[in-house]
Amino acid sequence: MQFNSYLFIFIFMPLVLIGWYGLNRLRRYRLAEAFLAGMSLWFYGYFNVYYLAIILVSMALNYFLSFLLTKIPENSTHTKLLYRFAMIVGVALNLGILFYYKYYDFFIENINAAFHTDFALKHILLPLGISFFTFQQLSFIIDRCRRKAEHYPLLSYVTFVTFFPQLVAGPIVLYDEMLPQFEDLSKRRFQSDSFARGLYLFVLGLAKKVLLADTFALVANYGFDETYALDSISTIVTILSYTFELYFDFSGYSDMAMGLGKMFNIDLPINFNSPYRSCSIKEFWQRWHITLSRFFITYVYIPLGGSRKGKARMLLNTFIIFLLSGLWHGAAWTYIAWGVVHGILVVWDNLGIVGIKGRPEKRPSRFHIPAWLGWIFTFSLFNLSLFFFRSTSLGSAIQLFRNLFTGGFHGKVFDLAAQLDIPEIYVLRQALDLAAPDLVKYLYLIFMILLFVLAFYLIFRPNAYERTMKGELTSRRCWCCCLLLLWCVVSLSQVSTFLYFNF
Repeated sequence: MQFNSYLFIFIFMPLVLIGWYGLNRLRRYRLAEAFLAGMSLWFYGYFNVYYLAIILVSMALNYFLSFLLTKIPENSTHTKLLYRFAMIVGVALNLGILFYYKYYDFFIENINAAFHTDFALKHILLPLGISFFTFQQLSFIIDRCRRKAEHYPLLSYVTFVTFFPQLVAGPIVLYDEMLPQFEDLSKRRFQSDSFARGLYLFVLGLAKKVLLADTFALVANYGFDETYALDSISTIVTILSYTFELYFDFSGYSDMAMGLGKMFNIDLPINFNSPYRSCSIKEFWQRWHITLSRFFITYVYIPLGGSRKGKARMLLNTFIIFLLSGLWHGAAWTYIAWGVVHGILVVWDNLGIVGIKGRPEKRPSRFHIPAWLGWIFTFSLFNLSLFFFRSTSLGSAIQLFRNLFTGGFHGKVFDLAAQLDIPEIYVLRQALDLAAPDLVKYLYLIFMILLFVLAFYLIFRPNAYERTMKGELTSRRCWCCCLLLLWCVVSLSQVSTFLYFNF
C-alpha cells in the first residue's frame, strides 16, 4: 500500500486513526497497540503476503535473541564473552538475511565472472523496506548486547518495528526515540494542533511526490532510456530532472511519514534538511538521509575508531562509511562507484584544504571560497555522481559523461520536454495544436523551464518541516492545503511508486 493511493488516503488512514484514538479513549491501551501493529502489518503485507512472512521471521529471531540476553547472569565470569558472542550472532543474523535477499545474486554474478563458474542465480524478489527494518532491528540488538537497551514486551517491540509511517522507506528510527513515545499515555490522547500540523505536513509531502517528483520522472526516465542518443544539453536536463525527482520523491515520503507520525502524536526524526542548499559535500551529508548517516556513524564509524586513532585512520573510516552507504543503496557496481565518489569528496572536505566563508569549520582551512561558489561546486558534483546512481551499468554512466563533454546540441531537449504532456496543460496544448502546431514543442520547453525554476525556488525556501512546525496554521495555509490535497487526489490516477522502495 502506498501513501499516494486512494486506498490509503480514504480507507486505511481514517480506519487506523479512528481505531487508535477510539481504543485509547476507552483506555484499552494494549488493544490499541495491538490494533496499530496489526494495521501496520496489513499495510506491509498488502504489497506482497510473502513480504509479511519475512518481516515476521526477522522480528521473531531478533526478539528471541533479545529474550535470551535476559538469561545471561550479570556477575558470571563469562558474561562479557556471552554478550560479545550474542552480538556476533545478532549482526550475522540480520546481515545474513539482508545479504540473501538483496545481494546474493550480485555476489554470485561476480563470482561467476571472476572465476568463470556457472552457479545458478536465484532471481530473488527484494522484500520491500528490508534495508530499513533490518537496520532498525540491528541497532536494537547491538545496543542490547552493549547493555544499553532493555528487553521490551513483545507487543511493544512489534509496534516499534512495524509502525507503518516509517516501515518501508524510513526514516531509520531507533528504539530509544520510539518506544518511550508509545509508552507515554499522554500521547495516546487526540491533540488537535498536533493532528492539524501532521495533516498539513502530510499534504505538503504528498504534493512533493505527486505533483513534482512524478512530473520530473517523466523527463528523467525518458532521458536515461535514451542515454546513447543524448547531446550535452539534454544530458544536463536529464540529470537535473533526476536530481529533483530523487529529492522530491524521498523527502516527500519522509515528510508524509513525519506528518503521519504527528497525526498519532509520535515524533519521527527529520530525514532531510534542505540538502540542496549545502555549500560542501560534507554539509550535504549532514542534511541528506540524516538517519542513515546517523546509523553508520553510531554503529560503524565509531566502532572502527572514528577520529580517535589519528587523521589517516579517520579518513579511512570515513571512506569505508560511504563505500558501505553506496552498497546499502543497491547491489550493483554503479551504487558502489557512487559511494566511492562521495567517500573521496568527503575525505577531501575533511582534509581542510578548502573552507567556506562564513561557515563554522572544526578544522582551519588553508583558504576559503564564497558560499555561492561552494554551492555551485557541491550541487554540480552531486549531479555528476548521480550518473552512477541512476544508470543501469557503469558503461551507461561513462556514456553520460561523454555526452556531457562531447555531445554538442542536436535538439534532443525537445523530445525530453515533450514527455511533459500532462493533464494540467492539456487545454493549452490543444488550443496551440489547432492554432500553431509548430509551436507545441516550444510550449513543452517553456513548461519544462518553468518547472526547473520552481524547483530551484523551492529548495531555497523554508522546507516542508520548517513551514509546518514554525508559525501558525493560518486560514490561508489551510486553504492552500485543501487545494493541494484536491490536486493530488485528482492526479493519483497516474501510476507511480517511491524511488526508495527499490533501496
